[in-house]
Amino acid sequence: MLDIRLIRDNPTTVQEQLKLRGGNHWKLIDDVLACDEKRRAAETEKQTLQSLRKQIAKQIGMAKGKGEDTTSAEAEARSINAKIDALDAEVEATSLRQQDLLLHIPNLPHAACPQGQDETENPVVREWGSKPTLENPKDHVDLATQHRLIDWDDAIRVSGAGFAVYRGKGAKLERALINFLLDTQTAHGYEEVNVPHLVKRECMEGTGQLPKFEDDMYGTERGEDGQNHLFLAPTAEVPVTNLYRDTIVQESELPVKMVAYTPCFRREAGSAGRDNKGIIRMHQFDKVELVQLVHPDDGLAALELLTSHAESILQKLGLHYRTIELCTGDLGANSAKTYDIEVWAPGQGKYLEVSSCSWFGDFQARRMKLRFKDSEGKNRFPHTLNGSGTALPRLYVALLEQCQLSDGTIRIPDALVPYFGASAIG
Repeated sequence: MLDIRLIRDNPTTVQEQLKLRGGNHWKLIDDVLACDEKRRAAETEKQTLQSLRKQIAKQIGMAKGKGEDTTSAEAEARSINAKIDALDAEVEATSLRQQDLLLHIPNLPHAACPQGQDETENPVVREWGSKPTLENPKDHVDLATQHRLIDWDDAIRVSGAGFAVYRGKGAKLERALINFLLDTQTAHGYEEVNVPHLVKRECMEGTGQLPKFEDDMYGTERGEDGQNHLFLAPTAEVPVTNLYRDTIVQESELPVKMVAYTPCFRREAGSAGRDNKGIIRMHQFDKVELVQLVHPDDGLAALELLTSHAESILQKLGLHYRTIELCTGDLGANSAKTYDIEVWAPGQGKYLEVSSCSWFGDFQARRMKLRFKDSEGKNRFPHTLNGSGTALPRLYVALLEQCQLSDGTIRIPDALVPYFGASAIG
């Protein structure tokens, strides 16, 4: 979340930066300031009354020692206590309201982000490789069906639409890719972690999936307050980043670099008709996620490095891709700066996002109360980053479609052969 001191000191600047995102979130700044002013005024009045109560208690004690009547002073003390109780309730209610407002306000775009209204204004930063020359390329559904790699009818029978059952060589290819991704990223210095697939509500709030995206999540264990208190993880970003929730690390421990494989679960609410063919958009999918916690001075440089780590996967597999930078109007709510990596899928005739690499500044760290102690002993917020290293379904799609041969055989990239155990599927 945003620093309340930043909002107090530079409200107009904050509003102008939020306007670059589009939408009306900038209007919440006035509400935050009104809450903040009301809360601080109540706290000041409470402190004044507490001081007065202390004086009256002293007077009562002295009067009783002299045998004097203290009825009037005791009545005044009771009145002050009632006022303090009312102020406590007001401070608590106003603080909760202010916190809720802050949780709904997105991050500020970094000054280096290209300005634009939507995805059509995202500039291409670079391209790698070239599109394979294929006549009438098949899409991954035809290829997977031909080689009996994926069975959608089985998935519908078991779970419904939006799921897939990988069988035989198809399941082995998925496992080979997961192991290849993990080995590649651990070689880049990431610690492999294996985390739970169910996460608490406060963890979802900490990384920013809640409150905005609750309709897209699979919630469980609904409490008496009507809220879901446990969720199937929509991405490993949530459990992995929250490993450091409510902790203070030493500056010498930074950077922290972690990689995890998990299945991911998303309702994909409102996505009807969008990339729903095959395995491009699913309710459950595999992903290898990269997470970094870094010193604030190193945030931007870390984003470039993390993005290169995600890109290295496609380079090792020899898959053509491009990297774009998200403009302010297309930027995710939690991110200050993001690169999307899009791999070419000839059977679709378009690029598919296979990784999104984001730098969040201290936005997530504030929500999670994650801090580090600097060389002067001061507690500060580190910067967090994450990126898919990479998402499996679209990588799987691109591999099948870019590596298909004219006879329908699928060539296995050299880097993957040791993991898959064969050089082709055919």
